[in-house]
Amino acid sequence: MTTASAPGKIILFGEHAVVYGRPALAVPVTQVRASATVSANSSGGVWIEAPNINLICELSHLASNHPLSAVINSLFSALRISRQPACTIHIESTIPVAAGLGSGAAVSVVILRALSAFLGQPLPDERVNELALEIEKLHHGSPSGIDNSVVTYAKPIYFIKGSPIRPCRVGKAFTIVIGDTGISALTKESVGALRKLWEAEPSHWDKVFDQIGKIVQNARRAIECGETTELGRLMDANHALLQEMTVSSLELDALVESARKAGALGAKLSGGGRGGNMIALVSTEKAASLAEALRTAGAKRTIISTIQSNYRARI
Repeated sequence: MTTASAPGKIILFGEHAVVYGRPALAVPVTQVRASATVSANSSGGVWIEAPNINLICELSHLASNHPLSAVINSLFSALRISRQPACTIHIESTIPVAAGLGSGAAVSVVILRALSAFLGQPLPDERVNELALEIEKLHHGSPSGIDNSVVTYAKPIYFIKGSPIRPCRVGKAFTIVIGDTGISALTKESVGALRKLWEAEPSHWDKVFDQIGKIVQNARRAIECGETTELGRLMDANHALLQEMTVSSLELDALVESARKAGALGAKLSGGGRGGNMIALVSTEKAASLAEALRTAGAKRTIISTIQSNYRARI
């Protein structure tokens, strides 16, 4: 029997613009996790058990483009496994689906790790990340690669599409509250809608993406220097641009405004938008009351997460 576990993730800055080559900042969320256990069976074939999505079936019965089928078959191909082992892959996850917390990436990563170890060929992180990105394309169409990167390495990262992964140094711990609208929103759809806007008016949207890129760079410096007040201001500025990009929603805007009224230093949507989650930067002592304010304002779930200082962070 082999097992693997991986955290969720949240984007702090730069979502959507990251698809167009601008930087983004993201951190792992360890309060929610996915796990996979692979064990031998006597019935033959590769069986998949995923109770969170009410799925129990043999691999051959899944469509080839199903994300679970795709990740398993991609691993067999990468390891040149011609004869499939008789095994059962059991998957559990507490990461909300379609909420911007990296659920799909986390499931891919834990399957790749647990199954490759079961086969006696454990994959290095770099290869896990590469294969997980290919599966992300099924979820999101044209992903940036940030989800799989943060989940694979489980460290805060500064990310630019197509560039080497860079750790983000956290000079001083800071706390965020994540508020879930309870509305499932597929990143693939919001990314596709923005793509149409960009294709119709590329010069305008490139300027917007450049503004976001500058915000991300300034946010990185603020995180490195522990300047939480500046970090909150930058969150507010990033959210305003995301609203302009039409990826926010009435529900997200309401939670963002409620967070600010409840004492947040800054707040914004996170991830694909049009549902899913928002985040608020808050002092540790106000985190619980702010989370309660978000629930009163309509959040279906809140998560308090502290990003610890990591001067020695390396990937």
